[in-house]
Amino acid sequence: MDFRTTIRTPDNRQWLRHEDELMLIGSCFSDNIGSRLRAAMMLADVNPTGTVYNPMSVAATVNRIIRNEPVAGMDLIEQGGMWFSYDFHSRYSMPDKQAALTRMNRRIEAAHNHLKTSRAMIITLGTSVVYRLRSTGRVVANCHKVPAAEFAREMASTGEITRCLREMTEQLKAFRPDLHIIFTVSPIRHIADGLDQNSLSKARLRVAVSEIIEEFGARDVEYFPAYEIMLDDLRDYRFYAADMIHPSDVAIEYIWQAFQATCFDDRSAQAVARCERVGKRLQHRPINPSREAHDRFNTDTRAVVRNLLRQYPYLDKIKEISAITGEE
Repeated sequence: MDFRTTIRTPDNRQWLRHEDELMLIGSCFSDNIGSRLRAAMMLADVNPTGTVYNPMSVAATVNRIIRNEPVAGMDLIEQGGMWFSYDFHSRYSMPDKQAALTRMNRRIEAAHNHLKTSRAMIITLGTSVVYRLRSTGRVVANCHKVPAAEFAREMASTGEITRCLREMTEQLKAFRPDLHIIFTVSPIRHIADGLDQNSLSKARLRVAVSEIIEEFGARDVEYFPAYEIMLDDLRDYRFYAADMIHPSDVAIEYIWQAFQATCFDDRSAQAVARCERVGKRLQHRPINPSREAHDRFNTDTRAVVRNLLRQYPYLDKIKEISAITGEE
C-alpha cells in the first residue's frame, strides 16, 4: 500500500547543461535553487535586485535587465537616513544617495551582460498579491518598512498576471531568441490572509503560467512543479521548517534532486555530483592543526581541482576554482 502521492516528473529533459550560464529571478525559492546551482559550480546569477515575489515586479525586473535601464536619482527615496529604491532589496540601501545609485546600476549592468550569454532563465512566482503606492499607482517589489497606509494591497487577476508575463516573455525572446524559460510557483505559503487566499493566489499564478506555455510552446517555455511536489508529495508537516510555512532543508533537497532529474542529462548530473563534492572539499577546514597536515590537504585539493578542470575546462570561470589554479 502506498501512503504517498508521488509527483513524477519526466527525466532527462535536458533543459540545462552543467556548462550553461543561468539567471534566476523570483521568490526565495529562487535563492534556494540558485544556491544549489552555485554549489554545483554553475554560473548562476540569482536575484540581481533581490528577492521578488509578485509577477508584476518580476516582469519589471526582467525588463529593466533586458534594457540595461539605470535607476535615476529621482527614483530613490530617503527614509531614516538611508536611500532606497522600491525595486531593489534593502541590501542596496545606503546613506549616500550616489553610492546607492552606483551600486544598483552596476548590478543591473552585470545582470544584463550575464543574460546576454545565459542559456536559461528560471522564474519563480511567489504570490499574486501586489502592493501599489497610493501616490503613483505603481507596484513595488519591496515596501522597505514604509508605513502600510502608503500602499494599496490587492490581488492581481489571472488576466493581469498573464498579460505582464506575456509581455516579459516576448521581450526575453526578442533579446535572446534561444533562451529557455523555466517557470515555477514557489512552494512557500503566504498565509497572512489565510490559507484560502493563499490557494487563490497560487492558483492564479499557475493558470497564468499554463497560458504562457500554451501560447509560446513547450519547446521554449517549461514548468517545473515545485509547488505541487511540496503540496502533494511532501504534504506532511515534517517537511516544513519550524514556522510551518517554509520548506525544511530536507524538502528543499528533495525538490533539488527532482529538479536535477528533470532538467539535466546524465552527463550534466554526473558533473553536478562531482562538483558538489569538490565544493565541499574547498569549504573544508582541517581539524588537524599541524602545518604538515594542512599543507598536504591543500596539495591534494589542488590535484583534485586540476583533475576537475581537465574534465570540465569551462570551470575556470568559477572564482573558487580560479583562485586555486591562480596560486600555482
